[in-house]
Amino acid sequence: RRCPRGLRLPRGARAPSRGVTAFVPCRYLLCASGDFVKVYSVNTEETLRLMGGHADLVTGIQLNPHNHMQLYSSSLDGTIKLWDFMDGIPIKTFTVGSKLLALYTLASAEDSVFVVIPKKGERDTFQLVSVKLTKGAGQDLEAKELSVVLDGVGASVKHIAFGREGEYVVSVKDVNLQVYFFKRKLLNRFSLSTMKIKGGDNQFSCVVCHPTEDCIATGHADGKIRLWRNFHHRKEYTFSTLHWHHDFVMDLAFSMEGTRLLSGGVESVLVQWHNESSCQKDFLPRLGSPIESISMSSDGALCCTLHTDNRITIINSNLRFSRSIQGLIKSRDVKTGLVVDPRTKALVLNGEPGHLQFYSLQSDQQLFSLDIVQRQYIHQAGLKQSDLVKVAFSARGTWLATVEESEEVTDPELQLKLWFYNEETQSFKLNTRINTPHDNHITDMCFRDMDELEDDSLILVTTGRDCVFKVWVMVEDTDPEAQQSVSWSCDFVGSYHNYQATNCCFSEDGSLLAVSFEETVTVWDSVTWDLKCTFCHPPGNIRNICFGRLTCSKYLIGATDYGFLCCWNLLTCALEWSAHLNVVVLQPDPLSEHIAAVSWLSKESSLFVFKPNEPRPIYIQRNLCKEKILLAAFVPRDEPEIISSEKYLWLRRSQLFFLTDTQELMTLSTKSLEERLTPSSKQLAVEESLPVTPFSLLLGKHRRQQAQEDIDLGKPVVHNKHEQASPAVKELLHTPAHVLPSASFLCTIFINSLLISKENKSAEEVADEVEMESEKPEDSDEEDVTEMEQEETSHMELLGEMTCTLSKSQEKELRKIRKMDYSWISAF
Repeated sequence: RRCPRGLRLPRGARAPSRGVTAFVPCRYLLCASGDFVKVYSVNTEETLRLMGGHADLVTGIQLNPHNHMQLYSSSLDGTIKLWDFMDGIPIKTFTVGSKLLALYTLASAEDSVFVVIPKKGERDTFQLVSVKLTKGAGQDLEAKELSVVLDGVGASVKHIAFGREGEYVVSVKDVNLQVYFFKRKLLNRFSLSTMKIKGGDNQFSCVVCHPTEDCIATGHADGKIRLWRNFHHRKEYTFSTLHWHHDFVMDLAFSMEGTRLLSGGVESVLVQWHNESSCQKDFLPRLGSPIESISMSSDGALCCTLHTDNRITIINSNLRFSRSIQGLIKSRDVKTGLVVDPRTKALVLNGEPGHLQFYSLQSDQQLFSLDIVQRQYIHQAGLKQSDLVKVAFSARGTWLATVEESEEVTDPELQLKLWFYNEETQSFKLNTRINTPHDNHITDMCFRDMDELEDDSLILVTTGRDCVFKVWVMVEDTDPEAQQSVSWSCDFVGSYHNYQATNCCFSEDGSLLAVSFEETVTVWDSVTWDLKCTFCHPPGNIRNICFGRLTCSKYLIGATDYGFLCCWNLLTCALEWSAHLNVVVLQPDPLSEHIAAVSWLSKESSLFVFKPNEPRPIYIQRNLCKEKILLAAFVPRDEPEIISSEKYLWLRRSQLFFLTDTQELMTLSTKSLEERLTPSSKQLAVEESLPVTPFSLLLGKHRRQQAQEDIDLGKPVVHNKHEQASPAVKELLHTPAHVLPSASFLCTIFINSLLISKENKSAEEVADEVEMESEKPEDSDEEDVTEMEQEETSHMELLGEMTCTLSKSQEKELRKIRKMDYSWISAF
């Protein structure tokens, strides 16, 4: 990963399918999401680990059948990684080369895994191949030994399943079923009729094998489930049919003992079939959205369903709801844009149909969902229903404005709703409903941001295709039966030459309102509603407008759909500068002068960050991503980030997020992967929730207890700087024994880490030491005397007495005096 760069977070990725989830019994749930693999706690729903290393979408994860503390993952980048997921450490990386579309493991295949790859030279044709995993000392290895098992398989991981004890493999595609027996090297093919009689559709949608018997269960497009037996013979095979689903059977899963079969589809109902009988079945309804895949834990105690709205539901074996892990809901179309809730700093955008989702970027989970439309949504193609299209918050987040409209193009039903945040219930309560606020579609909406006098001067402006903009203000409700004291009503209607109003925004101090009418930008006084000036830069309609902030508040920025970015000076009413740039997103930072502009050119998105008073950008990131970026938002940080590089200082107070046309949520960051996705306050919780080595646990608790006792006794706590900085000690204490190198390899590193390096000495001091060493053999008694004198000197220095330093000649003279015999003096 380049840093900083557009990071594909799993928040925006679609819900994974079967083969990209795995259970560690009763403790952890592993899930492939985007370019990463997530480790969830089954008990707390917390994200414990986020393992990154693949350069493209992760297409499959499987537990190592010989070590359930290890995990295999495959990706479109052509690599297979072996992880120690308890510590988030990649153990091995095997480079296959081809795109890997699915991954399977078998206990009987010790050194091999199975993957689905594209067939060379043929378009939309795929093969199931066996990959021999090379053994070697390095971490990065080549795995080029491939053996083709089946040709013409489906690209989905749900189209292939392995039979009991790995004796055979089953593949489905269109109306064809293949069974390949490994020992006999026999391939049997079965086909169903392509005729659609009485609404029936025999096309295969998924396949799963019974864990203990020779039985194959297949799902079909018409909602039927077929149970195949005696498929060892090409002509004597039999199948029975189960039918409840009215549409595609999205996925199937057998229980561990094989007595129960689970199925799910678009009905959002999990069906449990007992003993392969259509008469004995149980249901778990109202799961919220269509079930995309089903996964069972290895002990059979839990199962999980993955839904199309990017949610995982954990279910007990008795078919009772246990927990739910909700990520960023993938809506059909994000019409509201990316909006930041000032109170919670959560991203707010379309969620379930008719709902507004509040998504926490810190916890990577949904905070709550607000039902705006308050109507039952009917999942039926072609039915015109109301949906949420516009959202705006007041500066403090106490007021929320929403616009909902029907899908009619010519005569839509419009409703403007104003919601007030209730501190007691901690939720938004509907205050005012306005039917048909405009005669045509509403194009934009904004509050006047004035923090100091919000309640007294709060104004809402809406623009519409009916060629007017309207100003809405709060008034006292005179109705004695009204439940609230204030409501909203229209105060002013403005227009300009009968042009369609497309965008609106207030200046930072709220004194000016800018409204774009096709090719023209108009500026209005927000007190008298007088038209002050107009700006125009033909050709092309105005696509985005925004005011500068802080020191750049005198500038107005606009982007046209003909590929021009313009900056006007409000004091001189003249064009300050313009640039030829196809800007699709224009987003100002609410805490600084910086403005982010995202362009779309030659099928790639590029980012430009600039200040309005400087026409030259301060930051450029070309080829940010291959997807088209549709929306962006600056999210204020809790605390300013410490950034050493001047190039990225614009990220200090806010973080920039993007949403692509594939609904992937992306961000820019200067931090490492772990720091970026796991807040520092949460890292301790992660360390506590994951197991560590017994030695590290014992030593760590002993040190913390000893340090606490020293503090309680008033002793100064002395930290050994060298010990703390030793990577060898940390590696030895925190790395599990089964992934550590040999002791002989670690011994040298460990011993060297304990050695204290000598301090640098001057050349004169070194020369003196050499001369002293050359004279030492003359008399061994001198050494003892010298050491004694040094000890006495050190004690005197500690007592504060000053000692004079002898010169080189004086030291030699003193040695000669010591050698002389003065015993004759005793005679006197």
